[in-house]
Amino acid sequence: MTLRIGVDVGGTFTDVFLHDSVNSRFWLAKTPSTPGNQAEGVIRGIVEICAKAGLEPARLDAVLHGTTVATNALLEGKGSRVGLITSYGWRNILHLADSWTPGPLFGFFSYQPPEPVVPYERVRQLNERITADGEIVIPLDDSDVERQVRDLVGQDVEALTVSLMHAYAHPDHEVRVAKIAAGVLAELGVDIPVSLSSDVSPEFREYERAVTTVLNSYLGPVMQRYLSALEVALRDVPVTAGLQVVRSDGGLMSVAGAQAHPIQTALSGPSGGVNGAAFVAKRAGFDKIITFDMGGTSSDVAVCIGGIPEVTRETKVAAFPVRAPAINVETIGAGGGSIASVSEVTGGLRVGPASAGAQPGPACYGRGGELPTVTDANLVLGHLPTALLGGDMTLDVEAAVRAHEPLAAQLNIDVHSAAQAVVDIVNGNMLGALRVATVQKGLNPREFSLLSFGGAGGLHANALAAELGAFPVIVPPEAGVLSALGFVVADVQNEFCQAFLGTVDDIDVTSLRATLHELDGRAAAWLEEEGVPAGRRNVRHVLDMRYRRQGYEIPVEFDGDASTLGLDELKRLFHDEHHRLYGFDLPAPIEIVTVRSRAIGRTEKVDLEPGTEGPADASAAQAGTQPSWVDGALSDIPVYDRALLAPGMRVEGKAVITQYDSTVLVLPGHTARVDPWFNLLIEEAR
Repeated sequence: MTLRIGVDVGGTFTDVFLHDSVNSRFWLAKTPSTPGNQAEGVIRGIVEICAKAGLEPARLDAVLHGTTVATNALLEGKGSRVGLITSYGWRNILHLADSWTPGPLFGFFSYQPPEPVVPYERVRQLNERITADGEIVIPLDDSDVERQVRDLVGQDVEALTVSLMHAYAHPDHEVRVAKIAAGVLAELGVDIPVSLSSDVSPEFREYERAVTTVLNSYLGPVMQRYLSALEVALRDVPVTAGLQVVRSDGGLMSVAGAQAHPIQTALSGPSGGVNGAAFVAKRAGFDKIITFDMGGTSSDVAVCIGGIPEVTRETKVAAFPVRAPAINVETIGAGGGSIASVSEVTGGLRVGPASAGAQPGPACYGRGGELPTVTDANLVLGHLPTALLGGDMTLDVEAAVRAHEPLAAQLNIDVHSAAQAVVDIVNGNMLGALRVATVQKGLNPREFSLLSFGGAGGLHANALAAELGAFPVIVPPEAGVLSALGFVVADVQNEFCQAFLGTVDDIDVTSLRATLHELDGRAAAWLEEEGVPAGRRNVRHVLDMRYRRQGYEIPVEFDGDASTLGLDELKRLFHDEHHRLYGFDLPAPIEIVTVRSRAIGRTEKVDLEPGTEGPADASAAQAGTQPSWVDGALSDIPVYDRALLAPGMRVEGKAVITQYDSTVLVLPGHTARVDPWFNLLIEEAR
């Protein structure tokens, strides 16, 4: 494919990245997001970037889309009416949940658990029960299934979930229920999706499996409507290229796959940025990075080692545990649109999590916003130019100052000091997320570089790195649209898993190999369905393992042939991974919990030629000066045009570096150097 386009829908802007692999060229675009109908912003961005590149949209070869439709539906409670069918005695599964309450001591007094997306009156239990060993305690009654399905259809459900006890190991009853339900629905003339837990999440832990499958049903009709409407809108442009959707683990899947398993897309946006960051860092020669993505509404933090993002098998989305592979991202409600206010109780300054969003946006956008935001604070401090997006967007400095005046009066300080306080507070908030991703996991941030992206990331990365000691700060040339770049370099990917509980010393290795072989077959068939050429296919294996009776698992990956897998090798791999993560291992029995086959279809990567480093003098790239708050007073600082910065050039702080999609702030006592890949590398001045 020669022309691939990535589209990332954020809370404030929709970012677009277009790559021409034949001519080694790329183009960037940012357009305001359209929360009411995300497809409008997607189409506008595609049309705009094609016009910028001077090509017809019909020439595009692939459209790769990361969407927040699933996430927003969960956060806003705007999913579908779901009916749940479960086993005898298990009707309260969603309300019992996992009996977890937050600390500290007595924290449960104030804890308000989330309301299940399926109310009790739409949960039906069958007179059916299977033990974990596969013994049928209560046989499945077909007439009982028919009756319960008819009853739920009578309640106008838009989707059905089937989650029976121990179906992760013994799915026969769920498969029978699905067949019976299909017959009833056909007879009634009702066309609604049916999700099986043995298909969506075939793993043990009853509540997590049930809620993951329920959420899949909850999001199914929403994603079907959105993606179908987007495909129609693309054809009207016209865009004839195939549409692929980004998964939470950073891979790509077809529209049909996303409609059938929408829960796999719940965190697709953040995963794209981490993918792009890993690609940029590996190309530039940095092995260990902390990714920092600051947008208009939130900031996302992740860790990549050896060019590979950390993947987790359980995340929380809208307070619900989701058992689905996702890049491990820490998110905090701190972005350019985060609103600053003074607490009525303590009189202290707070920033976020409330955000001005895309509408009305920060006060300086001139769209009716009047409350002070982080973007307004940066503008008041002279960290932002008065024009963004190549001059397409003008910022109103006076409006930003007016927004901060009430805040300054409440704090009894001047406007510039108030704006600096807003920036300091939001930096402190984001520093907490960075420490959670590193220090609290036993990682020393001084051994990492901080790779910053997102529209607002470059304004805060230098200050955060100075606190963490994570130098250099890496700011890629595509910083403002790196998530969209991450979609373009993403591989087609899926994961097939099966519960397989037993201690390594006691399991039958032949049975383990057979299970992996069956999963490999499903992975290979899926890659065939996705149209991945045979030479670009790969299947890798992951086993979730733990010390016996531990409450959590560690994913252990191996690339070898499943038919030659040995148990001694598995033990060694587990001990090595445990020691890498925690610094020790134990002489204790080891259990396997789940086995997985990861299907990977390799795609073309962005291939650009590096530049040749030249002289350090960057005066030719200076576009002018602007007043900025330095040491308690306004002083003129240089402003540089990043498009004119060549490899080898150095910029001394304090300085502002502007580009189409983002702005970078270099603090006093620091230097930014342009590397051969046109990344900005910010380090402490020597």
